[in-house]
Order: sequence, then C-alpha cells, then structure tokens
Amino acid sequence: MPKVFDPPNVMGDESIMSEKEHGTSATPVQQNLRWNVDRDTADRICNYNRHYAEFSGYFETVPKFLDECRQFCHSDEPKLMTFYDSNTGRPLFEAPKDRTWDEFLSESRAHGWPSFRASEVNWDRVRVLSDGETVSLDGTHLGHNLPDQQGDRYCINLVSVAGKAASNEAVEAEHRGVLSPSKPVEFE
Repeated sequence: MPKVFDPPNVMGDESIMSEKEHGTSATPVQQNLRWNVDRDTADRICNYNRHYAEFSGYFETVPKFLDECRQFCHSDEPKLMTFYDSNTGRPLFEAPKDRTWDEFLSESRAHGWPSFRASEVNWDRVRVLSDGETVSLDGTHLGHNLPDQQGDRYCINLVSVAGKAASNEAVEAEHRGVLSPSKPVEFE
C-alpha cells in the first residue's frame, strides 16, 4: 500500500513524473543557473533521475550560494531566500521560516543537502510521492522527504532549485490560463 504523508504535505501521483519532451519535464534546465551550479548535473538530476542526488555536501562547494546565504544571514533585517525550479523558474521553497539562517545551514550541513521544513515549501508547486520523492508539478525531481524527530524534512538538491525567477509576465499569464504549467516560461 502506498505511503501517505500527513498534511501539510500535498501528495502527488506518478503521472507527474511521466515521460515528457525532456525526460520528466517539458523543458531542460535553464541556461544560466543561479550560483553557477553545474548545468549538466542539474539536467541529469532534475530530468533524467528518480532516485539519485548530487553528492552529499555539494551545496558547500558552491561559493556563490554560501556567499548569498552569508549576506542574508548577516543583514540587519532577517531575509528569506526564494529557491526556484531549475527548469521553469517557478518558486518552490522560501527559507528560512520559523528558524534562523544559522539553524537552516546547520541542519543542511548535518544532512548533506539543503534541508527544508514544511512551512518553507510552496505547496502550490511541490508534491510528495508515496515513496517520499519530492517533485515539482512540472516534473522536476527535487529530492526526498526524509522525516526526522522534528517532522518532515525535505532534503533537496541545490541543482534542482537553482533556477532564476520566471518573468512576472509569464507567471501572470499562467494565472490567467494562457500558459500551461508544464510549458516553458521566459526568465528575467
């Protein structure tokens, strides 16, 4: 019997990850991903993979990501960082919420991947499959839900959430029904 994760998880079914134009997605990853993450690795993990991940600790080898985290961490006003789908540029996670930057980074280091909690997930765009695989509605493999004593913990590949934000026009067109959620969008 398939596992069901309790709310706030939004369960998805296998059809989300069905074969599409580019692996499990309608579009390849963006050309110029944030933080200069490796595009080939991102494309392989996001679109042609269901179970594997970037190597443990990869995010700690990405200086531009760590620099941005430090800037957010040491600003006068605590800031949230939005993490975008590497294929579509749609927002998937926003962190840290209900914890500090130091706590977010400490937990991520302890587990080897950026680790998000349920309050940091954009449930309008993210689904959890019965085996814990965490995916975007656009068919991007993100990582896995690996619950611990504190609750649901989403270990997410940095290369899967290194997209640049989709343009406001594209997002507004999608809301009006002009663009399908699986169609490529323009990026800012």
